[in-house]
Amino acid sequence: MPNLKNKTILITGGTGSFGHELLDTIVNKEYKEVRIFSRDELKQEHMRIQLNNPKVKFYIGDVRDRDSVDQAMKGVDMVFHAAALKQVPSCEFFPMQAVMTNILGSHNVVESAIQHKIESVVCLGTDKAVYPVNAMGMTKALMEKVSQAACRGLTDKDTRVSCVRYGNVMCSRGSVIPLFIKQIKEKKPITVTEAGMTRFLLPLPEAIKLVLFAFSNARQGDIFIKKAPACTVGDLAQALKELFKSDVPVRSIGIRHGEKIYETLATIEELRRAEDMGDYFRVSMDDRDLNYNKYFTEGDKKEARLSDYTSHNTERLGVEQVKEMLLKLPEVAAELK
Repeated sequence: MPNLKNKTILITGGTGSFGHELLDTIVNKEYKEVRIFSRDELKQEHMRIQLNNPKVKFYIGDVRDRDSVDQAMKGVDMVFHAAALKQVPSCEFFPMQAVMTNILGSHNVVESAIQHKIESVVCLGTDKAVYPVNAMGMTKALMEKVSQAACRGLTDKDTRVSCVRYGNVMCSRGSVIPLFIKQIKEKKPITVTEAGMTRFLLPLPEAIKLVLFAFSNARQGDIFIKKAPACTVGDLAQALKELFKSDVPVRSIGIRHGEKIYETLATIEELRRAEDMGDYFRVSMDDRDLNYNKYFTEGDKKEARLSDYTSHNTERLGVEQVKEMLLKLPEVAAELK
C-alpha cells in the first residue's frame, strides 16, 4: 500500500466499479482528499449520497476536454486514470469515440499530470490491448504507447507514469456474471458466445491491489501485469447454474464483434524483458531509440523458450474451483440470499 497520508488523489472515470472499490479499500487511510472526475452527473450524485464523505469531491468533466482535466488536476498528488470506453461492441461501431476517449483523453490526462508535477500516474489497461483485434483493444494499446512515449523525456524525479494490465474483473459493470445471474433468475437460457472461449478471472479487490502495487513500485514506463487463473465461459455458466440450483439451458449465440477465443496478458517479447515479482510481472519500457541498425543482426535465444501468457495456458479452473471464487464475491453472495 502506498503512503496516502495527506495525499490528494484524482480518479478519472471514478464513478465506475473501480472508483467505488478503491474508496472502500482506502477508507481508513489518512488521505487528504479524493477527487472523482467523470462526465456522468447522475452517477456522481448517487455516489455522493451513498458515500456521504466530505473528503470525497466531485468534478464534472471529460478527459477529452483538456481544460476540465487541468481544473481537476490542480493540487493533486496521485492520479488513477480509469476513464475509458470499455465495451467491445460499442467501440467496434463507434471507433472514433474510442479514439477520442481512450487515446486522446489519456494523452490529456498524462500531459496534464506532467505539467502539474503530479507524483505518479497509473493508467488502467486491459488484456485486450495485447494482439488487439478490436477497436477497444487497439485504442487501449495506443493508450499504453502514449503513456510510455511521455516517459521518454522524464527522469525519476519527474512525474512517474506507469500502466497496469489485467483481464476480466468479475462482477464489474458490463461483465457476464451479472448477466448470467439475471438470466438464471428470469428462467431464461444462459447465452454464451462460445462455450470453449477462455477468460482470465480477477476479483475487483485484486485489481485494486495491482494499482496500489504500481504506485508503490513503478519506474518510468513500467507496465504491471496481474497473474490470474482462467476458465472457459461454459464452465462459468455451469458453475453459476449449480450455485443457483438452476436447470436453464445454455445456448451458444456465436462470437460477438471483435471478440477473441482467448485473451493474452503478455507477449513473448514483453516476457523477455519482464521481471517476475510473484503475483505480478513488471514489464519495463522498451527504451530503444530510432537507431534501429544495431538491432538488425542481433537475436535473443531466451525468447525462443518463452510463450505468450494467455487465458489458454495460465492456471485453468474447473467448475468447482470457479464456484469457490464466485462464492467469495459479495455481489454473488447477495444474489444467493
